[in-house]
Amino acid sequence: MSSHPYPDDLLAAQLELHQTRAAHEALCRTLPWSTEPMPGWTAEQSTMSAAGPRTVTRPESPGYTPEQAAAKQRLEGRLLELTAAVSTHPFWDTLQGEARVEARMQLKHAHDEDAASAAA
Repeated sequence: MSSHPYPDDLLAAQLELHQTRAAHEALCRTLPWSTEPMPGWTAEQSTMSAAGPRTVTRPESPGYTPEQAAAKQRLEGRLLELTAAVSTHPFWDTLQGEARVEARMQLKHAHDEDAASAAA
């Protein structure tokens, strides 16, 4: 349990930040590897492992559709807004030194505790 009395708006912004990041990651997993149409390719990639170089292959990329590009841009813009809202919230001015660092780390997991208690 968190030992810090986070303001409701800060908790809400952190939760939305987690949700928006998850939505962005889910979208990115569905996107082609290139934003623009590109031909596929195969190349040898040097590694420092004992196995030696490995072959890397990319299929042809159709590029992003306008809808995909707009969705990605919208999510990235919202991520930027939420990150700024959380990191510059006035609550952080009420804490000093290690207490501020500890509180920031606990805030990132504040909703993990809620999800665990809801699942129980």
